[in-house]
Amino acid sequence: MLEDKNISNILFLDIETVPAEPSFDKLSDSMQAFWDKKSKTLRSDEETAADVYEKAGIYAEFGKIVCISVGFITTAPNGESVIRTKSFAGDDEQLILKHFATLITRSYNRHDSSLCGHNIKEFDVPFIARRMLINGIQLPNILNIAGKKPWEINFVDTMELWKFGDYKNFTSLNLLTHIFGIPTPKDDIDGSQVAHVYYAENDIARIATYCEKDVVATAQLFLRYQLKPLIKPENIIHID
Repeated sequence: MLEDKNISNILFLDIETVPAEPSFDKLSDSMQAFWDKKSKTLRSDEETAADVYEKAGIYAEFGKIVCISVGFITTAPNGESVIRTKSFAGDDEQLILKHFATLITRSYNRHDSSLCGHNIKEFDVPFIARRMLINGIQLPNILNIAGKKPWEINFVDTMELWKFGDYKNFTSLNLLTHIFGIPTPKDDIDGSQVAHVYYAENDIARIATYCEKDVVATAQLFLRYQLKPLIKPENIIHID
């Protein structure tokens, strides 16, 4: 499986998103009306749009990116695999996206480069691309997939690969790491807690650490798919 993929040409990534505002009442009247319409399918008859506003972070029109973490695998002089991780995180979404766009334009914009993530095709890539356009940032070629043929789109989705054609199936990264014996990335917080950590605790460093753990877990899962050994903990290196 994936024998034709050169792992040195793959950038592993994950994003963390939150609602655009800390609470529903902070939205403009027009955005409150749009969210009321959008959220009708997300709430019960007893709930209001404000009651489910914490879910706004999963929609690019109502949320924003507070962290993009990336990782790339190299080979050390001793022959062991090493993964280096880096995060772009903070309150300035436009700056986060600009730094990420610069990285992939310089190093991962070739025809043989790929972006890899868990559910990357349904969530991370569309969210990043939409937020780039909203922030007035030109899409790097690897993200600009309009008009491209399926085999010209260089995204590797570890969730899609696990489906093996079973399109009704959804398997979380947490479950896959468990069954493959990979250290869980959910040992501190999970995605449902990111907005609280961001708005209530103002702890972006904690979010970035969590996001990098997801990147490492995805890379380890990719290696398992290739029937290769996991990267040792001492070979997981954070880059400032």
